[in-house]
Amino acid sequence: MKIPRRHFLQLVAGLTALPALSRMANAQAFPSRPITLVVPYPAGGPVDLVARILAEPLRLALGKAVTVENVTGGSGNIGVGRVARAAPNGYTLVVSNNGSIVLNSALYALPFDFLKDLVPVALLSSNPQIIISKNAIPARNLSELISWLRENQDKASVGIAGPMAAVSAVHFQNLTSTKFQLVPYRGAAPAIQDLIGGQIELMFDQLSNALPQVKSGAVKGYAVAASRRSPSAPDIPSVDEVGLPGFYGALWQGMWAPKDTPPEVIASLSAAVMKILADPATRQRLAEAGQDVVPPEQQTPAWLAAYQKAEAEKWWPIIKAANLKGE
Repeated sequence: MKIPRRHFLQLVAGLTALPALSRMANAQAFPSRPITLVVPYPAGGPVDLVARILAEPLRLALGKAVTVENVTGGSGNIGVGRVARAAPNGYTLVVSNNGSIVLNSALYALPFDFLKDLVPVALLSSNPQIIISKNAIPARNLSELISWLRENQDKASVGIAGPMAAVSAVHFQNLTSTKFQLVPYRGAAPAIQDLIGGQIELMFDQLSNALPQVKSGAVKGYAVAASRRSPSAPDIPSVDEVGLPGFYGALWQGMWAPKDTPPEVIASLSAAVMKILADPATRQRLAEAGQDVVPPEQQTPAWLAAYQKAEAEKWWPIIKAANLKGE
């Protein structure tokens, strides 16, 4: 039977629209089953705590179960890679930090591109770094610490736990004309123990990790690497206050989905997360975990997309110039 041309064109147009209509229907029905938040680090760490604090409120907001799954290994690369290869439907997400998302792309040869293979959902929180030393260092403030390092070029050792600590240490040397030895550690806990014991002199560590030791007097805290003081540690000055403006470094946490996830799904997830981050109880729990919730205008997918690109442009040249490599 011969189909009139007009009817044939209508049929073709209808068939062409089916995939788009299917995607739209799926997006409108989202979520229809449980969601998995992949954390590419072990349980109990800062990223894991953020994910678990968000999981229950996210379940209530979306009406479906939300499970946190720790997929560890490769300095975060295994878990992030799993999500980059996951089905783009919003049911497998990654909650991670700029160490595994941004910095690792310059430190390792990875089978994925975070700018192309992951879609930002929301920027969640920030955990600024703090400059700390063993108590035997005679410096009483950051200016005196820099002077002491200049007088003892290449004699001090700095414990390095993670890529952010490494690039911060190199950046600090470049800004202050100092030189010291970098000593890699597999985690912040053993590095801090060696700092307390006097085996190393300095660390650039996450505030949430180091703050208990600073408050107890086990180590000295000089400044947070941010433009202003952290609400989690209001007694510790910012680097801008003590003579090293612009030395900013933080481990910030975000949420991403695989590329090609429908925009409607991203919008739904983003709206739910932003509502959760505005809740005082959630903000209090994050603060107790040493996390500063970023302002609402910085929580959006668009802002995170621009921010992660700017972070790569800032840190990748430092990593390459210092010839830093992933362990």
